Amino acid sequence: MNFIEKIIGSMDDKREWKAMETRAKSLPSEYRSAYNAIKEYIWTSGGATDWKDISRIFNGILDLFEEGAASGKTVTDLIGEDAASFCDELVKDAKTWKDKNRQKLNDKISRD
Repeated sequence: MNFIEKIIGSMDDKREWKAMETRAKSLPSEYRSAYNAIKEYIWTSGGATDWKDISRIFNGILDLFEEGAASGKTVTDLIGEDAASFCDELVKDAKTWKDKNRQKLNDKISRD
């Protein structure tokens, strides 16, 4: 089971993920590259674990990029020069893997 399949449970969620990936593939190359880099950063930096958060974050990025591309803006016009800070802001209210692992540790210790 790959990483995405662990997070995305239902068939509806899987369809939504595939639809988002299809949207990303239709972005201009600058935006598509940025989307994929942002996606990788969010996954590897301990990003969101809840499907509602994941859906909100990635659909929001796609909406922003689609609108930006349509208006002729560059990626950095939209997200600024510090892409990592942009991403960190997107996940700040989401439950992250770090949060999930902290809770798991605390639960385990409190049971002993």
